[in-house]
Amino acid sequence: MQVMLRGALLCSLFVVVGCPKRMDPMPTEPQPQLPSVTEACDAQQKAISQEADTLASPYGIDPHVDKNFKDRQVSWLMPEGLYQKYVVQTGAKNFGRCNDTACYLFAAPTGTIQKAVADSMVGGTGTHDPAVLGKALGLPAKNFEGPLRMMTLNLAATKTCARLPVEADPGVWKCQTPEDTDCWKFGGYTTGGIPEVMVINAPVEQAQVTEVP
Repeated sequence: MQVMLRGALLCSLFVVVGCPKRMDPMPTEPQPQLPSVTEACDAQQKAISQEADTLASPYGIDPHVDKNFKDRQVSWLMPEGLYQKYVVQTGAKNFGRCNDTACYLFAAPTGTIQKAVADSMVGGTGTHDPAVLGKALGLPAKNFEGPLRMMTLNLAATKTCARLPVEADPGVWKCQTPEDTDCWKFGGYTTGGIPEVMVINAPVEQAQVTEVP
């Protein structure tokens, strides 16, 4: 009788302790989708963006940003001398090459630029190697000689317009032959395969600026 009672108690214990009720994981709320980076563009830039998207179809600025700029952080580099001449001394409000319509600049994903800069700090000198940096970004080494400034901008937080670059943009170095390198080609990537966007009227006061020795 005692053996049967002990067995019954053990069975009861397993029911209470050994077989807990399965708890389903709490459902996660879907992350809100960020608006298109073209929402901050004026009518002229939106029209250019639509033309570029048509040319790139079925690709376009929104798939390009979702794939390569998930955090909407963009960065670009300037030689120190040009930064002082065109930004500091002029009291510029926007970065880039400016004309009567806007100021234009090419920008890449911040993580890509940061890694390229870090990898270029070779030899224990505390300064970057222009050749290493140029190779990483698919651009001529001469573009990165001497001290640099790295600018970082959050397109979403600053509500800054961006789109795919087009041939008519200021600063485009057109390829003369299909074999040419170190020149611009349509599609949202440098000839070195680095993702890029054209940023319109990037505000100086909202950009984070760091020195690259």
